[in-house]
Amino acid sequence: MEGVLHKWTNYLSGWQPRYFVLDGSVFSYYDSQEDVGKGSKGSIKMAVCEIKVHVTDNTRMDLIIPGEQYFYLKAVNAAERQKWLVALGSAKACLADSKTKKEREISENEDSLKFKMSELRLYCDLLMQQVHKIQESAQPVQTGSTPDLEKMNEASSLLKATCNTFISTLEDCMKIASVRISPELLSPPESPAAHVTSTPPRRVKRSVSHSGVVAPDRFTAAFPKCPG
Repeated sequence: MEGVLHKWTNYLSGWQPRYFVLDGSVFSYYDSQEDVGKGSKGSIKMAVCEIKVHVTDNTRMDLIIPGEQYFYLKAVNAAERQKWLVALGSAKACLADSKTKKEREISENEDSLKFKMSELRLYCDLLMQQVHKIQESAQPVQTGSTPDLEKMNEASSLLKATCNTFISTLEDCMKIASVRISPELLSPPESPAAHVTSTPPRRVKRSVSHSGVVAPDRFTAAFPKCPG
């Protein structure tokens, strides 16, 4: 995926349009589309960054490697931000597939589940924002006026899309988790006949034991220094 996003540069220049390209697991940006291929101004690896939605601005998203890199970005509208969030979240979740066969056998399920859970947390934040947006749209601007149906329809459409993505990601988590069940639990019990010997049976006094039952970012006002 590629397109224009506004990136926070510094207090002097503020938000500036930049052309972003998501290529595999690398998210890079340029001054303009014409500069693609000439060397990016900066990039961030999705494997190690956190994706956060802003608590009040429904067009903004932050990509953060704590203590290293900060990409503060704004889309033209909420729908465009959602497309980017899904693309970036999917790129982060698919990184486990690029490993060697041996590495996948060792850690594929664990890593995939971790990435999918990260996606779910992101979509949960997004759902809460969109529900709040619908609640705001349902409130009349003035006493006696009617709710803004256009805003409600737009917010409802975004909420439906996020719900579908959330459910799809949750299903992926369930599939991954089911694979992690120990093979021993899935194999049929061994036949008792395998343990039969010629030794005559002995009468053994058995005791019965009784076991007890145990009851069961908010964004700050100051931006860290970012590249332009």
